[in-house]
Amino acid sequence: MVERYSREIMADKWSVKAKYDAWLKVEKSLIKAWNQLGLIPDDDCQKILDHATYDLQEIDAIEKITKHDLIAFTTSVAKTLGEEGRWIHYGITSSDCIDTANALQMRDSLLLIIEDVEALQEAIKTRAIEHKETLMVGRSHGIHGEPITFGLVLGIWYDELARHLQALKQTLGFISVGQISGAMGNMAHSPLELEELVCQDLNLSPAPLSNQVIQRDRYARLISDLALLASTCEKIAVAIRHFQRTEVYEAEEFFEAGQKGSSAMPHKRNPVLSENITGLCRMIRSFALPAMENVALWHERDISHSSVERFILPDAFITTDFMLARLTGLIQKLVVYPKNMLKNLNLTGGLVFSQRVLLELPKRGLSREQSYAIVQHNAMKVWESLQNGENATNDLGESLFLQFLLQDQELREKMDENSIRECFDYAYYTKNVDALFKRVFR
Repeated sequence: MVERYSREIMADKWSVKAKYDAWLKVEKSLIKAWNQLGLIPDDDCQKILDHATYDLQEIDAIEKITKHDLIAFTTSVAKTLGEEGRWIHYGITSSDCIDTANALQMRDSLLLIIEDVEALQEAIKTRAIEHKETLMVGRSHGIHGEPITFGLVLGIWYDELARHLQALKQTLGFISVGQISGAMGNMAHSPLELEELVCQDLNLSPAPLSNQVIQRDRYARLISDLALLASTCEKIAVAIRHFQRTEVYEAEEFFEAGQKGSSAMPHKRNPVLSENITGLCRMIRSFALPAMENVALWHERDISHSSVERFILPDAFITTDFMLARLTGLIQKLVVYPKNMLKNLNLTGGLVFSQRVLLELPKRGLSREQSYAIVQHNAMKVWESLQNGENATNDLGESLFLQFLLQDQELREKMDENSIRECFDYAYYTKNVDALFKRVFR
């Protein structure tokens, strides 16, 4: 899959028209429910379902007078009907319509995000299988540790995304909730069956209890899930930015024909996509705090949450959708350099094998402290040699660390030459890769 940029699709779900379409869908479901309960005659019901619509410009004009968008909307809808228009918005309050419509928009948008995450996972899985055995150095604190494979790095990303995917699917149920409970949520003006029928028609669950709004912990959970997802995506982007550093150069973003990296330096090939993704993820996380602050409304409701949600809901979904599509394309086209990975793995003169030697000595009767002292003494000699400009290997391809260990008389009393050389085998570090892949990719 090339970079799937579905911004237009996601943006359409949060346009002004999409908002009013969702409101109208809720209002029509309300009409059908009242008809089923015997309040609205069949003829009136059918006329409303067939002819009820709205005019965007008219809504704007009415709202300038009413200073209330829902009233402007229902007024515009009523103007497209005859006497049957009296049933529009019957027995409910603004938030019954708006919050239930929000649920429709959030649900459909979250389904797109779930598709995006699955596509990103598939891209990562493909590259992980490709590089299952590609050796590279593992780093802690930015310093070389032990040999790993690039496939294992990708597997970590895949597994982390799987947790986000599970959370998003669970949250899908938490936000697919509607309400038709009236001005204070007491259902004084409508039976419980009305809410159940409306929600059933819209494929939503009725909130077990609401006041004048759907409780905003549901929204906060959704935005928090997107923020956590963004944190993992930034983690991936930062790793790629590191791999592309000139001194590392183990992988890089695909550089298109005709692409330019710098206006001043023609040689530049910069990690612009992963840097862009890093910035987008920062923005997505910034929506989590106001979403949490929206949970605490005054009494049965105020509208302090409303202005916030007009920003964070469309922006969080549209930005996340775009970011995921961009990251998926980046992973698919990522250029990997196994030879450079191996070169970097050998950069420290065999020091990546130090723990393997350390673990052999206690088997031969030495204490851990004695074993550590022997290995560290020789490791420090390697660092000093590298600092003095000596080569990491000799003409025979033997690493500095191996050379020093073979010359260490205290070590040689416990380990013969073959036993020491056996510790310098990369296959030792990849023997469990297949089993680990089965755990992750099943």
